Amino acid sequence: MGIAGKAGLTAVGLVLAVAGVVAVRTATFQPPAAVDVAGARLAAARPVDTAKAVADLAQAVRFQTVSHQDKADDQPAEWDKLHAWLQTTYPAAHRVMTREVIAEHTLVYTWPGSNPALAPIVLMAHQDVVPVTPGSEGAWTHPPFDGVVADGSVWGRGSIDDKGSLITLFEAVDGLAAGGFKPVRTVILVSGHDEEVRGVGARAAASLLQSRGVKAQFVLDEGMVVVADNPVTGKPSAIIGTAEKGYATLKIVAPAVGGHSSAPPPETGVATLARAVLAITDKPFPMKFSGPGADMLKALAPHASPVVKMAAANTWLFSPLLIKVTGKTPAGAAMLHTTIAPTMLKGSPKENVLPQDATAWINYRIAPGDSSAKVMAQAQAAVGKLPVQLSWTKTPDEPSKVSSTTSEAWKTLAGLAADESRAPVVPGLVTAGTDSRYLAPVAADVYRFQPLVLSVSDTKMIHGTNEHITVANVERMVRFYQRLVETAAGR
Repeated sequence: MGIAGKAGLTAVGLVLAVAGVVAVRTATFQPPAAVDVAGARLAAARPVDTAKAVADLAQAVRFQTVSHQDKADDQPAEWDKLHAWLQTTYPAAHRVMTREVIAEHTLVYTWPGSNPALAPIVLMAHQDVVPVTPGSEGAWTHPPFDGVVADGSVWGRGSIDDKGSLITLFEAVDGLAAGGFKPVRTVILVSGHDEEVRGVGARAAASLLQSRGVKAQFVLDEGMVVVADNPVTGKPSAIIGTAEKGYATLKIVAPAVGGHSSAPPPETGVATLARAVLAITDKPFPMKFSGPGADMLKALAPHASPVVKMAAANTWLFSPLLIKVTGKTPAGAAMLHTTIAPTMLKGSPKENVLPQDATAWINYRIAPGDSSAKVMAQAQAAVGKLPVQLSWTKTPDEPSKVSSTTSEAWKTLAGLAADESRAPVVPGLVTAGTDSRYLAPVAADVYRFQPLVLSVSDTKMIHGTNEHITVANVERMVRFYQRLVETAAGR
């Protein structure tokens, strides 16, 4: 046999060997974060007064606890009204819990357990909401702060983000307290008042709990949901955020000589600034098939097509393909790398005046594995010798650590999510930010999940027009939180 024939046989042998490895790994593939519903020993569901929960949420929407970028535009009296209303509406909860108000309007409630040696659980939901975009009010089916109940839903700003969680948490706790439930493990509720502006409330709560030596079993906050039509499977899946990205905003200033626009210099400050912004955005962070974003796809693989399962089981071979497919959408790409988003520009106050400085702001969402120091170093390298100044607008929030998918806390939370949703439960990466990031020092694990069912298109109304939550989701959330507290704190 000639050299060509031997080479051909070798190539065939290599292909067969690779195919064999792929087949074996696919057949024996075990997805991460497996959920054992039976082993979770979940508390039974109690009856839910859905009509009351819906009416209460509608009322909560009417309190205009709007966090503006300029704090001077806030209306502190709205938070005071909400607090008074909570005390009146949930008397049983307030009988069993101590209530503290810190950092102006952040709430910390403590329901002492009978065994103080056990690590407590911390449940979170923030009080504030984002403003309604000026001029968009007419596009709402019902006015954004009227709290209208119609067409099987509660309509209004905050009905999902995040008063839906806040009110259903109180409904659950109040019902448990009225029914005589007594926790063995302490339950702590933390409700920040300024989450939407990366404020001080949750930080103050974390400092308070740290000063008391609290080390919680887990923290649960908003972040992910049950997606009714997951793009990977086309079916429902419950996604629990095990980590969230960091947050940082870079300020770029291009100093310049002002003057009349009729006699511009060879390069204006605006031109320099434009070159700097393009230099930074033209050097994106590479996408990597690793971390919670990759774990989500791996965990979904057994419920997807055979091709997806094969690729997920053999990332050593198919990770470039997985990155290409996942990165086709902005949301998918955001799961796999640090994102760079120029958001604001400032130049001259008049069209025929050269600015004395031109400024841009770039918002980064930093993936686990990266850091603000790495982001700054890459930006500085990208602009090179361009005459610009780079600085952070605020101290960056670094990416969170990745919480366990094998701990008792995960088993309880994931088991309950699976039992309630009847859908696969998978870990995921929260690409936005939550107050829970500040609670990391006081908890072994931090999870981000709201037990409501939304389609991919439904999620667009959060922070947008026509935010609303279905009555079925309100009932689902009350029941979930009731069972979670009774399961996690009842033994």
